[in-house]
Amino acid sequence: MALHLLGHAQARPYSGKTKDPKPSEMKRGRVNIASKCQSFSPTQSRAKRQRTGQGVSASQSHVHDWGNLPHHIVLHIFQYLSLVDRARASSVCRCWNDVFHIPELWRRFEFELNQPATSYLRSTHPDLIQQIIKRHAQHLQYVSFKVDSCTESAEAACNILSQLVNCTIKTLGLISTARPSFMNVSQSHFVSALTVVFVNSKSLSSIKIDDTPVDDPSLKVLVANNSDTLKLLKMSSCPHVSPAGILCVADQCHGLRELALNYHLLSDELLLALSTEKHVHLEHLRIDVVSENPGQTQFHSIKKSSWDALIRHSPQVNIVMYFFLYEEEFEPFFCEETPVTHLYFGRAVSKDMLGRIGLNCPRLVELVVCANGLEPLDEELIRIAERCKSLTAIGLGECEVTCSGFMEFVKMCGGRLSQLSIMEEVLIPDNSYSMEQIHSEVSKHLGRIWFPDMMPTW
Repeated sequence: MALHLLGHAQARPYSGKTKDPKPSEMKRGRVNIASKCQSFSPTQSRAKRQRTGQGVSASQSHVHDWGNLPHHIVLHIFQYLSLVDRARASSVCRCWNDVFHIPELWRRFEFELNQPATSYLRSTHPDLIQQIIKRHAQHLQYVSFKVDSCTESAEAACNILSQLVNCTIKTLGLISTARPSFMNVSQSHFVSALTVVFVNSKSLSSIKIDDTPVDDPSLKVLVANNSDTLKLLKMSSCPHVSPAGILCVADQCHGLRELALNYHLLSDELLLALSTEKHVHLEHLRIDVVSENPGQTQFHSIKKSSWDALIRHSPQVNIVMYFFLYEEEFEPFFCEETPVTHLYFGRAVSKDMLGRIGLNCPRLVELVVCANGLEPLDEELIRIAERCKSLTAIGLGECEVTCSGFMEFVKMCGGRLSQLSIMEEVLIPDNSYSMEQIHSEVSKHLGRIWFPDMMPTW
């Protein structure tokens, strides 16, 4: 401040008559401020002090206003900041530091655990993790762990989970951003850490533990402590869970509304358990049908009566199926009526399979086919349009459809198609329609501008 005022005084010297400073009054090149100040008249000095005082007072008042903001306003601002920016802001003043540790800010937290040597993703600092465990473990309610493909990252997540002994977690998500690294962790280590949360939370409502070594005994612990609150369970690709383990969850967790699992866990007994009177209406059932070894995986069939029981109990349920099979493995599916609503085929699917879908999937809402052979799918699409009255979205990748067949399909579905994604290479021009005519005709029937998708050039 003194240097600032000195510079100010030198920049705007007093215009009255004063003596030039003597050499004896100068020290190290500086003017003797006292001698210069004595040259001011009392009125001028008072006016200058008032001006200076007003400036300092206003500046101080401005600073104090930021420091004295109500906690709830600072809290609202902090909720829009990233963790790093929030931590930096907490060092501004004691008030902001107090807000930084308010429990409400720590109810939702994502631990990002990545190894710098192998991942470009950011990672939560170890010191911050220890501070959270020490000061905010009991405040955590919505927690997720995002790990890279390194086993060390998954082990770090397990170490954190094992320390959450005073938690009241409501939602838990274990997310692998690349290769599922949790599967490389010792199963006993993983189950032990997960059990700590299952036992201590007692209020878990949502759990996402796909691609993990969770097993039947740990699911029993989950049910024993959280059966009244569990509403969502996603556990696809969990090889250590048996149909009996998932059946235990369905039998005891009557509030379960969303369930995601692999097809090998799906059974007639499970569907019937989800259809009992004491069970709430299921809203979403996702089933992943995956084959790792072509020709070596045997898929069982589900009885039509079991599907019917589920639909009678939960008529609005969405049944989503993701298929990653080879053509010869589709035999057990859709031979009878199946109440599936969303179908996604990640690999090539045969004309025969698509024909069965048109015959036996009357509740179908969305269909995505990534690939098919070189035979046009005109008949199959027209059959789907005739029988699947709820169809609103369709996507076709590496398939073939004549322009005439495609137009017939669009005319039958009408304006109910909210999503129509067809690669331009799929459409085969014929004598009835050219590619230019397809654009205008389809747009007319959909009631909006439509263009076929273009294949990226990169």
